[in-house]
Amino acid sequence: MEIAGAGDQNLELTGDMLKELSNAIEEDDDDEDFDETLVERLIGLTEMFPGPIRNAVSKTTSFSWKAVQWGFSFSKSAFWVAMSASTILVLPVMFENERAQMLDQQKQQEKQILLGPHSAMSGTGMYNPGMMPPGMVPPPPSMAPPPPTPS
Repeated sequence: MEIAGAGDQNLELTGDMLKELSNAIEEDDDDEDFDETLVERLIGLTEMFPGPIRNAVSKTTSFSWKAVQWGFSFSKSAFWVAMSASTILVLPVMFENERAQMLDQQKQQEKQILLGPHSAMSGTGMYNPGMMPPGMVPPPPSMAPPPPTPS
């Protein structure tokens, strides 16, 4: 194999020289094919956009990130306030209702022990016929039905 060199001189490559030349070419190719990360590639791609567009995207991204951080912080605070308020306001009411139910149940058990097994069921719901339940007021006389006429 002959290579045309500078001037009229012809160089002849032997086997060893050909191997050295091919190794040198392969080393040059390896230097050009280096691996780049995704971030490096994206940074390289940003150079093809004009400066105002890059600035606008940068500001938008920065604003979005700050908005997400603020939203997360606000939601944590709001959740804390809601849970604290419900603990302070709702739990005492629940405990008091439970205590009142326990007292009613205890009274029914005492009544059952004193008066027998069926008295707790039939206690306050039964009234004598002709008597009004407690708390009810008879209708005024103007609303009363007229007396029956003798026939």
